[in-house]
Amino acid sequence: MEVLGYIPVFSQGVADLIVPIQREEFGIEITYQDQPDLQDIAGFYQNGTGNFWVALDGSQVVGTIALKDIGENQTALRKMFVAPSHRGKDKGVAAELLTTLLGHAKMVGLKDIFLGTTAEFLAAHKFYEKHGFDLIEANDLPQSFPRMAVDTRFYRLDIRSVEA
Repeated sequence: MEVLGYIPVFSQGVADLIVPIQREEFGIEITYQDQPDLQDIAGFYQNGTGNFWVALDGSQVVGTIALKDIGENQTALRKMFVAPSHRGKDKGVAAELLTTLLGHAKMVGLKDIFLGTTAEFLAAHKFYEKHGFDLIEANDLPQSFPRMAVDTRFYRLDIRSVEA
């Protein structure tokens, strides 16, 4: 397994990973066409201090994670998905994706990463909390944070508190 920065050759693999998870696991009625950020990953994520990464098992996309630059040395963590076959601490895909993202965040001098999730995703809550994210109230989010309608639980990570 390796984590690489997104390039367009990964676009179909990204869609094939994310959309079924959104629809079948999360129960969100959404299509690839409903997500302009996925249709223009380079334009939406790979600018400013943002970026988008994929985890590959051979040539198969098995994980994704992204940072969206929201200004003021702050970003939003988005599109963190791992294929069911590659989940779990023993596989290490989610941790490797996050490690890559945090290394980038420190390198470009970010101060905060914010994220939103739903109350139902208990495994995600545990994962983020284990990695230093603090639960915050929605009104503590920066005005520039791109809220999703399904998000009801929010986290913040002070990058300066992350060990290099």
